[in-house]
Amino acid sequence: MAELIYVIAGKDDSLVSSQCQELLDGLLELSQRATGLFDADADSVSASDVLDELRTAPFLTGKRVVRIKGADDFISNNRSLLEKYFDNPCPTGRLILTVKSWDSRTKLAKKLPKVGKLITVAPPTRKELPYRLMEYATDAHDKKLSLSTAILLIELTGDELTRLYSEIDKLALYVGDQKIIAQRHVESLIGHNRLFNAFAVIDAIIAGNAGVAIERLRGMFEADKSTEYTVVGAFAYHIRKMFNAKILLDNGVRQDQIENRLRIWGNTDAFFAHLQKISLKQVGKYLQQLGETDYEIKTGQTQAQVAMEQLVLNLATE
Repeated sequence: MAELIYVIAGKDDSLVSSQCQELLDGLLELSQRATGLFDADADSVSASDVLDELRTAPFLTGKRVVRIKGADDFISNNRSLLEKYFDNPCPTGRLILTVKSWDSRTKLAKKLPKVGKLITVAPPTRKELPYRLMEYATDAHDKKLSLSTAILLIELTGDELTRLYSEIDKLALYVGDQKIIAQRHVESLIGHNRLFNAFAVIDAIIAGNAGVAIERLRGMFEADKSTEYTVVGAFAYHIRKMFNAKILLDNGVRQDQIENRLRIWGNTDAFFAHLQKISLKQVGKYLQQLGETDYEIKTGQTQAQVAMEQLVLNLATE
């Protein structure tokens, strides 16, 4: 028996919307939607309207699809009517409800498996995220994205899946006929300004000029609203390269060899001048404090700009 009712549950609106669109694409062709689809936000429609639409005979299509978005309150306010409909759904109707959460203990939830399907949408974990991006690059654009490149993209863009997908879309256009999206493409297209600005802040930190460092950091936030999601990644990218380069430098590896091995680009003389001024222990301390700051931001203990200003101030005055 075909599912007659679908509940799509998830807290991320963009992911729920994407899943909903995928389901709709499988139920109705574009040419059928003018007559076969009723689409509404839950707060703009009554339960009787929804049920009438579901029972309306389909025209020029085999089914009538009714999609109700943001239906949490709609379900709570019309539970008894919906329970009756779940007991006897219209065979030509397809009901799609999108919700933030779905309580499996309710009568409605227990009736759903007999007539429909619950689709739970959850963002990938941090560990799963790079692999999701690799799959998306292949499926959406027939491009290869390596694990290390996917991780770099996350560092520079943040971990919001829809934003990352958008960046991959841009990268696919940027590389053209090339089959591989490489780290150099990410650095060039997405990371250049962010990395350059972070480098300028680090330059002031190492010089011990707290005022200039804070001013440059604030400039990053003012110039780009997405900085609150990307600032930690931009700093982590630089400081990790500094850490690895410092190890190689202390072991006698030549500057040009380090540049090639670690893909250090831009003002390389300034980069290595920084390394001459600080110890490996200091760079390690930068990484440790940045990690602590990242944790505080992600757990909601503080806001990104406030936390980063405190970090920059601490590092520049030590």
